Amino acid sequence: MTVRYRTITDIIDPARAAALHVTLGHGTPAPAAGAALPPFWHYAYFWEAVPQADLGRDGHPQVGDFIPDTGFPRRMWSGGDIRFSAPVKIGTPAEKTSRIRKTAQKAGKTGPFAVVTLAHEITQKGQTCLRETQSLVYRPDGGPPVAAPQAPTDETVCTTRRFTTTELFRYSALTFNGHRIHYDRDYARDVEGYPGLVVHGPLLAQHLIHLAESMLGSVKYFEFRATAPLFDHETAEFCARPSTTGVALWVRGPEGRQCMQARAEQGNP
Repeated sequence: MTVRYRTITDIIDPARAAALHVTLGHGTPAPAAGAALPPFWHYAYFWEAVPQADLGRDGHPQVGDFIPDTGFPRRMWSGGDIRFSAPVKIGTPAEKTSRIRKTAQKAGKTGPFAVVTLAHEITQKGQTCLRETQSLVYRPDGGPPVAAPQAPTDETVCTTRRFTTTELFRYSALTFNGHRIHYDRDYARDVEGYPGLVVHGPLLAQHLIHLAESMLGSVKYFEFRATAPLFDHETAEFCARPSTTGVALWVRGPEGRQCMQARAEQGNP
């Protein structure tokens, strides 16, 4: 396979951090220029801006350029892991270098699918701030939904949240995520077969990592996997309990459906 690389530079604009701060519902003053970017907020930066004509039917950039064409049209954000090694400073230029690590065709219980694994590295002033692995799943149209596992019930901390359509729109805008399943109800229902708008996987992970940070004080490692979609008409529980290495976390949807599982380890970048 041809190795594909892409580098995007961003100034880590304080205004965007302030907008994400209020979108996530934080009540304290937003972090200003010179402060450390909170964990996972890098998803609001390093936009991949392509012309409208270069977008696919789902609103994402067309595959076949950087992301290889797997032959399957439905894209899903599966999960990944992040290791933090130094703070990303707001207001200072940074670079994100991405490469395709591997592409694999697989056969599951509900039919064929493909997994595209990417590796990202963010550097600032020549120093590596974080390394991330990201997995994208591509599936064909149609087919039965993937069965959702049942979430654990042994949490020691639990918060409840329901996402409004406005929150989904604002998060899509801040992360420059054009995927129509998050804001176009007709497309989500009629083309991709969902019963509602899909809550962004990174948005769920964002709330989990903040929950981990509130318990650990700081996070040096975070891994997460989406296991079932959560929809805008549903209420979710964000759950956590201490583990031998840090904190185990998960998102529990209606009827005990596990939407995401994660774990975090303590430590300063």
